[in-house]
Amino acid sequence: MSEPPANRLVIGLAQINCTVGDIAGNLARMRAARAEAAAFGADLVMFSELFIAGYPPEDLVLKPAFVEACRVACETVAPETADGGPAILVGLPWNENGQCYNAYALLDKGQIEAIRFKVDLPNYGVFDEKRVFASGPMPGPLVFKGVRIGVPICEDIWGPDPVECIAETGGELLLVPNGSPYWRGKTNERLSIAAARVVESRLPLIYLNQFGGQDELVFDGASFGLNADCSLAFQLPAFTDMVGKTVWERGPDGFVCVEGPRANIEEGDEADYAACVLGLRDYVDKNGFPGVVMGLSGGIDSALCAAMAVDALGPGQVHCIMLPYRFTSDESLKDAEHCARVLKVRYDILPIAPVLEGFEKVLAPIFEGTNAGITEENIQSRARGTLLMAASNKFGSMLVTTGNKSEMSVGYATIYGDMNGGFNPIKDLYKMQVFRLAELRNRWKPKGALGPDGEVVARNILVKPPTAELRENQKDQDSLPPYEVLDAILEGLVEKEMRVADVVALGHDLETVKKIERLLYLAEYKRRQSAPGVKVTKKNFGRDRRYPIVNRFRDPGLPEAGKPT
Repeated sequence: MSEPPANRLVIGLAQINCTVGDIAGNLARMRAARAEAAAFGADLVMFSELFIAGYPPEDLVLKPAFVEACRVACETVAPETADGGPAILVGLPWNENGQCYNAYALLDKGQIEAIRFKVDLPNYGVFDEKRVFASGPMPGPLVFKGVRIGVPICEDIWGPDPVECIAETGGELLLVPNGSPYWRGKTNERLSIAAARVVESRLPLIYLNQFGGQDELVFDGASFGLNADCSLAFQLPAFTDMVGKTVWERGPDGFVCVEGPRANIEEGDEADYAACVLGLRDYVDKNGFPGVVMGLSGGIDSALCAAMAVDALGPGQVHCIMLPYRFTSDESLKDAEHCARVLKVRYDILPIAPVLEGFEKVLAPIFEGTNAGITEENIQSRARGTLLMAASNKFGSMLVTTGNKSEMSVGYATIYGDMNGGFNPIKDLYKMQVFRLAELRNRWKPKGALGPDGEVVARNILVKPPTAELRENQKDQDSLPPYEVLDAILEGLVEKEMRVADVVALGHDLETVKKIERLLYLAEYKRRQSAPGVKVTKKNFGRDRRYPIVNRFRDPGLPEAGKPT
């Protein structure tokens, strides 16, 4: 005899940090979250997509031992739900009939009560799920306390069919586990997609998102719910590890949320800064580094990276090193020292002249008769990179790379020099945004940040012309257009994949645009060897943009064929 359907459900939302491959650790976090949900009387606690495995597991899913270990973990925790506490909804990879699925399981009454498989597998941008998973059948609802609950998994709500199937087979409530990575503007995109499914199905929806950093990706949480009339049911904070409480009661038109958090969430530059800090913190912590080391030049990029590192890890885990040469200005020395003092980090000065003199002596026989130029400038950068890597190697700290997206786009960086390092928190920030985020951090500090309040990037750093200081009186704009112009051109060529002619139509000089396009292609080999870094745009260098290194195509900059001039 089936139980009468419940008229009230308390649903706990585990917006918590998991680690790819740490099955035992993820299981421990799952138990702790369930205990927290039990304390506020939850009937059910749901976890994010593939939580037991960590998301995205990528080719780990191709290892039978890994998939088996995830299933064993699920089967181990299932009997614990016989204790009268909350049931569990949790994601894991699941092998069945020789196929591996992205699955979501209901654990209740001491067993695995039901399981559903993801139907729509994303295979664009950062996603590559068709490589490792099979597509599941259309999902009907599962039954919990007599309530018919649909569990479309992440991408399953980005098209209409899976939710339509759930609605047509009697679904009453949609609980959607997600591994939705952050990029600028993503919150509104998620809300729009969820609202479309609610309008079509007339069912309330809970959107639970993963929290935490995983390699280049940052998962911002920001979980939310919509009532059947599309009104906001609840909003969890972004960039916050928590177990949220929501209460749903059955009314004349179905379930309505009567209790839940209503947080304000960061947007725009504030969200980008928080994402960079979270991505750096989790990359360092999850890989077991005791801290970070980085070069501090007195410029804007390294100053912002130092602030992010202290916000992420605390000053005791950040070691900054100034590596001056004869082209390093007194102004840069003063600005770097001020930055280190304000941030309260360990700060050392290692002059590189003896190293360069050694290089010059060794290279003299083969360089005889040549003029000094770019090669000698790059040797300076490589000497610094070698010394920083030595400090990293000796003390175990990870070297932070500090180049921005504008520089990496056009190859204005030295491979095996300033590109050295393990992770780059500003890799996906154009130069003008670096300036904006530095100014933002001087007047605002994100919640949970471990750095000081107030100004952390000296005013002089914000106003002086950017320079690599590799030769006398060098300025970045000796080699590049002004960054306002460069960034606008790059946004068209990189983010929007625009034709050269269309970028020119925005008001840019044709020869300048063609030069930037050429540099963009030529630098592909450098970017392929660059450190990973936090993704904050829709098209980062790495997972999103996969161009060939050998590539002779150049857009001639002519108007589109057949298009009137």
